[in-house]
Amino acid sequence: MRLLIIFAFLIPTTTLFGQEISSDTASKPSNKGRMYAFWGWNRGYYSNSDIHFTGENYDFTLNEVKAKDRPTTFALNPYFHPAWITIPQTNFRIGYFLNDKYDISLGVDHMKYVMVQRQTSKISGDINVGNKYDGSYNNQDIVLDYDFLTFEHTDGLNYINTELTRNDDILKALKIKHNFNKIQLNSLLGLGLGIMMPKSNVMLLYGTRYDEFHLAGYGFAAKAGLNLTIFKYFFLRSEAKYGFINMPSIRTTPSSIDKASQHFSFTQVNFCFGVTLYPFKKSK
Repeated sequence: MRLLIIFAFLIPTTTLFGQEISSDTASKPSNKGRMYAFWGWNRGYYSNSDIHFTGENYDFTLNEVKAKDRPTTFALNPYFHPAWITIPQTNFRIGYFLNDKYDISLGVDHMKYVMVQRQTSKISGDINVGNKYDGSYNNQDIVLDYDFLTFEHTDGLNYINTELTRNDDILKALKIKHNFNKIQLNSLLGLGLGIMMPKSNVMLLYGTRYDEFHLAGYGFAAKAGLNLTIFKYFFLRSEAKYGFINMPSIRTTPSSIDKASQHFSFTQVNFCFGVTLYPFKKSK
């Protein structure tokens, strides 16, 4: 929905640009060799997931656990403070054009995943750690209170990935006259895959809090978006992604024996700004 709103805003804007610019349009150079980098922010939405916990004295599964993201309130600090810009949910990416239409890129989607506290879940398995939660469970209701479990990937749910993206000139397709050096509007379609390197904040069964980076699994996603380039070197971009994350090895305590596993789908909407350069410019 946010992507559609942005699209609805951009089309009239670019139409006005097209009407104001001379019909003597600048020739479009080849994109091959073009490079870009961008920075931006995202919102994340997650499907429910089953989480399986294993350790020396427990082995149990929580079913259909709900989670949400944790957006930071927008302000100059921390969004534009050099020391704190990684606190919000962010996106960073660098890319290179293989030819006119396709680019390959490497980036980090820094999302945040927070289990909803005090929700009721179904539990199955065994716990024997010497506290009130000891017992054998068979699909029973349990309230996920703070003394039982806090479970977050808040620094964050880091998806380090590579993407292949197709870029199509919308203004050219709509036959809107425009000067390439002043404005471009491209549609984006892409696929990506990568590894999950979360910094998970977990406290389980009155245990020790754990919060360290670790390699937990993998993810892949498809995306669609719009890219508005202004004066050839600067651009605004909005993307919507839908993907799948599988993390079979989530660290939950300082002990390497204790682990959790989960998989879920995600939707991400992001808005970014960036620069693009033509170090290998060729005339078309």
